[in-house]
Amino acid sequence: MNQRPPLSMLDLESAPLGSRWPLTSVLDALPWNADGLIAAIAQQHDSGEVLMLAWMNRKALAETLASGQVCYWSRSRRQLWRKGESSGHRQRLLEARLDCDGDAVLLLVDQQGPACHTGRPNCFYNAIRDGAVQVISAPLQETPA
Repeated sequence: MNQRPPLSMLDLESAPLGSRWPLTSVLDALPWNADGLIAAIAQQHDSGEVLMLAWMNRKALAETLASGQVCYWSRSRRQLWRKGESSGHRQRLLEARLDCDGDAVLLLVDQQGPACHTGRPNCFYNAIRDGAVQVISAPLQETPA
């Protein structure tokens, strides 16, 4: 019986348009870091605004794909973090994409409310300009004390 070699991200790189693989095979091929995590970038689906960068383990990614609600892995709390569970500022997944190396996932989402825990629309409100860091976005709402 011939067994196929495990899938690699190089297989996807050279694949013709429309090629498909079972999700579990692709997840097995991802270069999860030493902590079993992959970088996840959330982007507003209709505007292209980059909202945040967080981390996912395999369980968080699987839950996100199954439920349609984005779930991350909290490195500080060492547990699943269901985005918006306490604040109500949920992210509804519309599509997930892997980058060419498989070391990052792009989540196209519909963000409800601010994405950042500071109450800002996104987490990228500190601009590096002319040798200084400048705050370029005010909170949409006050954060709880």
